[in-house]
Amino acid sequence: QLLLVESGGGLAQPGGSLRLSCSASGDGFEYYAIGWFRQVPGKEREAVSCISSEGITYPTPSLKGRFTITRDNAENTVYLQLNSLKPEDAATYYCAAGGMCGIYTAYDYWGQGTQVTVSS
Repeated sequence: QLLLVESGGGLAQPGGSLRLSCSASGDGFEYYAIGWFRQVPGKEREAVSCISSEGITYPTPSLKGRFTITRDNAENTVYLQLNSLKPEDAATYYCAAGGMCGIYTAYDYWGQGTQVTVSS
């Protein structure tokens, strides 16, 4: 079982950057795929990116180039670098762990989310 905790959210200006962290406690972190999702109230959860246990990344095409996912298995942490932020990127960002990257129902464990606000 994994316990996931997101951090790093906050207020950024349009064009700014944030780095989100997903820190895990529990056994076997290195064997899990870790996905990032985001959700705005009243809208469906949207996949942002995922990194497999082998380190293969699966970015959402529309966000590729601005958002980058990496993992540090020694630190049991996955990072999501958000660059060139736009107001429409504002959402609650969640990380999740599962056997493989896929749609949100494929994940077994979820964090509590971290809020990203983009505003001048």
